[in-house]
Parts: sequence; structure tokens; C-alpha cells
Amino acid sequence: MSVVLGGTASDRQRRERGNLIMGMWIGKNRKARVCYGFDEISLVPGRITINPDEVDTSFTIPHPSGEPLRLKIPILASAMDGVTDVPFCVEMARLGGLGILNLEGVQTRYEDPRAVIQEIISADQGKVTELLQKIYSAPIQENLIAKRIEEIKAQGVPAAVSAIPQKALAFGAIAQEVGVDLFLIQSTVSTAKHISRQYPSLDLSAFCRQMRAPVIIGNAVTYDVVLDLMECGVSGVLIGVGPGAACTSRGVLGLGVPQVTATVDSAAARDAYYKKTGRYVPIITDGGMRRGGDLCKAIACGGDAAMIGSAFARAEESPGRGSHWGMATPHANLPRGTRIQMGISGPLRQILFGPATVDDGSQNLVGALMTSMGNAGAATIREFQETEVIIAPSIQSEGKLFQMVQSVGMGTR
Repeated sequence: MSVVLGGTASDRQRRERGNLIMGMWIGKNRKARVCYGFDEISLVPGRITINPDEVDTSFTIPHPSGEPLRLKIPILASAMDGVTDVPFCVEMARLGGLGILNLEGVQTRYEDPRAVIQEIISADQGKVTELLQKIYSAPIQENLIAKRIEEIKAQGVPAAVSAIPQKALAFGAIAQEVGVDLFLIQSTVSTAKHISRQYPSLDLSAFCRQMRAPVIIGNAVTYDVVLDLMECGVSGVLIGVGPGAACTSRGVLGLGVPQVTATVDSAAARDAYYKKTGRYVPIITDGGMRRGGDLCKAIACGGDAAMIGSAFARAEESPGRGSHWGMATPHANLPRGTRIQMGISGPLRQILFGPATVDDGSQNLVGALMTSMGNAGAATIREFQETEVIIAPSIQSEGKLFQMVQSVGMGTR
């Protein structure tokens, strides 16, 4: 049976005509949409204000057949080897968020990943990509998948893990057997239908039905694809292609949509799906958020939560100790990322809740979100998503000459 997602065929045609009208000519017979990132927009204060200590920042991940997974803060830590390991995931959960463990990284390839990570962070920049390719060529040990999940759950907190679509069936079965609480399927670009003659494609709908834990998939950036993925029964969709600090996909592949536009389009798909089915599937803006203001904009533009990597790579608890590299950096043939040196900012608690001792907005992310919600007059995340947004490319530079010249505050990059 053929199913038209996102409304009738005429609905799609009207949407395509609308996109065409909004676009600008880039050449003969070709238009392109104007899209926006975090630095090009600003949030407008509300008509009323609320005490920041009285806003609700909680985030809920729906469970297909059981109790939803509830988080006190709408923040997930990226499944990158320089960001999360077992101790980091435990601490992140205790602080109210959720850390995601990469099931295809060094944590499941090596019994002692700490020595391997030390080798990565000590390598010369000119040789690090080749070293990463060698290190990540070691086989994944399936017994370590179960061991890492058990180590997290033994501390009394939820365990969340990530795998690529080609490994989801095998690794999902192992993870489910030891009681994983959330399973992510991640790839550079995710679609509901993947065509390949070389390997079998994942049946996402069947996989979601088989899993006893919620399944989140990513990454996507367009209205129709987000609708397609939600139709498969997922419990969330990650939004973003190429915005991460260590990611080079946009330069290597030429792919990507700025995060503000990607989030707004995906939120429209989520709302259309909810109106059609009565099932609310959250979207999670993934990448491109350097400081508290970016997090606030991601949520206000429609995100239900955010996935953050580089800011947490600067935590004292991060395994990379201030070094950060993307999940596709060690790709054997086409690396799409690089190792970057972030430096250590402070403990994870300080990055999340302050008190901030730096002036660049990279600490007290939750405090920034609560204060922004209060100034917008939003008591909940859903209310904050209704905040007025303006196009304001001068918002980063207006009146900030001395900060930029001295590379402090908003002049810090």
C-alpha cells in the first residue's frame, strides 16, 4: 500500500510552491531557499516575565509500550569518544540529563579504552587521522557492548547507546538483553528508506516494534524526511547534518542545512504528525551549539531537547580531556571530521549549572535556558517554542566592538 506522508499530494505541491516563492534566484531557472543559523537570529523578550527558578525544563522521551523516560533537563551528551564514557554517562544522568555511549567506538573495541584515548590526544595533528583510522579498525567486541551497558546501569541510572543502521539489529539485540533504556540509530543522513545492493537495509518500522526500549534516529534536516521517520514508530528524531564543532561533512560532502531552519522545518513536521496521529514525537537539535544562547535558540525554534558535544568535551570528566573528534572522523576511506583541542573549562556540573567563571557563555547552560525562558515569559519548553524569533544578523556585533577586538565575551570564537 502506498502512503503519502505529510498530507495529500496537493499539500506537498503547495508546500513546494511555497518554498519556490520564498527562494532567491541563484541562476537561470534555479531558485534556492534562504536558511538561517544561530548567529543570524535572536529571541524577542515576552510581554510578561517569570522567575527563572520557577520554569520547567523537563524533557520526556516517549516509550512505545511502557513508562516514558523523564529527564530533568533537555540535554543529551553526544555519543563521541572524546565526550562520553561510562563514568561520564553516569555523572550526566545524575545531573538530570543523559549521556549516549558510542557502541562502535573505543569503549567497545578495547578492554582498556583510556590508554587508547591517551594515544589519540597525544598524537601530532598531521598524523591523527591516520592513527584514528588504525585504532578504529580493531574489531568491536560484542561482550564489551553488554559490559559497558551493565556498568552504567549498575550505578542506578539509565543507559543510552548509539549504533549505525547497519549494526542496529545485532547491537540492539545485545543491548536489549542487558536492559538498555534508550537506543539511538545514527548516521550522517538518515531516511526511512535506504537503497543498497551491498548490504541489507534496516527495516526501521520492524526494528522499533522489536525493541522494548525507545528508539531515536538521526540525523535529518527536512520536513518530509522527519515525517517519514516518525511514521516508522521512532520515539525521537535527531536534527542536524554537519554543524558539529569537529565535523567536516559540510566541507567534504557539501551537505547541510543551518540549524535554525532545520529545527523549524522539523518542528513543523512533528506538529503535523501530532495533529494527524495524536502521538507526540520529540525532535532533538544535534550540534552547532557553542554556548547557552545557542541552546536557548535551538529550543525556542522548536527543539524539545538538544544534543551537545563540544561544550561537554571541555568537562573535567570527559574522556578526551579537552580533545574532541567526531564519529565519522576515523572513516577508512572518507573521514568527515577532525580532532580539535577544546581545553578544559571545569567540571560537568559547572558547565551545566554554574556558577560560570568564564565570560563566553559556555558554562551554566541550564541557567541560561531557565533565564531565557523566564525573560520570554515561558513556563515550559512547549511555551518557549512559541517565542517570537527575529532575523538579526547584527545581533552578535551590535555594540560589541571592544569585545571583538579583545576576543572576550561575545567576541570569543
